[in-house]
Amino acid sequence: MESSPVRDTPFITSAGIEADSAPHSAANNVISPGPGKSKSPRRPLRILNRGVILPLLAGVLFLLLWEYQVFHRIFDLKKYQLPLPSAIAEAMRDNFSLLLSYTGYTLTEAVVGMLIGSACGFLIALAATAWPRWGGGSLTMVAALNAVPIVALAPIMNLWFGDGIGSRAAIVTATTMAAMAINAYKGMAAVDPLALDLMHSYAAGKPAVFRYLRIQNSLPYVFTALKINATASMIGAIVGEFFFSSRGLGYLLSNSIKVAKMPLGWSCIVLAAIAGVIFYLVVERLEKVFIKWHPSQRS
Repeated sequence: MESSPVRDTPFITSAGIEADSAPHSAANNVISPGPGKSKSPRRPLRILNRGVILPLLAGVLFLLLWEYQVFHRIFDLKKYQLPLPSAIAEAMRDNFSLLLSYTGYTLTEAVVGMLIGSACGFLIALAATAWPRWGGGSLTMVAALNAVPIVALAPIMNLWFGDGIGSRAAIVTATTMAAMAINAYKGMAAVDPLALDLMHSYAAGKPAVFRYLRIQNSLPYVFTALKINATASMIGAIVGEFFFSSRGLGYLLSNSIKVAKMPLGWSCIVLAAIAGVIFYLVVERLEKVFIKWHPSQRS
């Protein structure tokens, strides 16, 4: 008996569309790339984008206008009042070892003072959050201390800690404490009420709430304060060296102005700016490492 040929019968899918009885896998429908070709198109690597090129071009244009004395003619300045970039670069080259040593000295004052001031400010924020009735007044005292000018703090700190590195570190401590205290307190106090209720539902005690909720929530605010203090600490250290110091960028800048060595004085300003930017970038890098979970750090 001759068998009848088996014919593929179509079937109706759940969507009401007629399909073949022999389903094909998705892999069969994908056209495989030829040899030597990647499966997914690669995006071109853009090393220089607008965020880099435009500031770079603006900086180069600014230096050219400065070098060709455009600013001197606009503001009626002499070369001894505003040295040319070439003269500043020559002064930096001739005094490189001295400038490098004094930059390290000033940066040490700034880092030590900022770490101590930030730690004290964080402890004050902890006390103000844990005991609002007793610790809340400490924020007002810190804000009042921050309102005192550095020129008024410098003689007092020099009298208390001598004319060494301790007096400038104390000045930086006083100027960086308020930013950390206020920002950290805001982060610890501005917790999500639902998260706080969840911790209470788990019968979490006060130390656990601080450790797992309040301190974690304050970390973005803490790093914001650290970035503010990274530049404020350099200002405090340099201004403190103006009055009582025998080393540092502030000391060299003050003496250079007194003896009319303006290119050397501007070299101190340039190196102070570079050190401040590097200090800021280090803090920003630490922020990316420690709070990768925060939405602000997601690309």
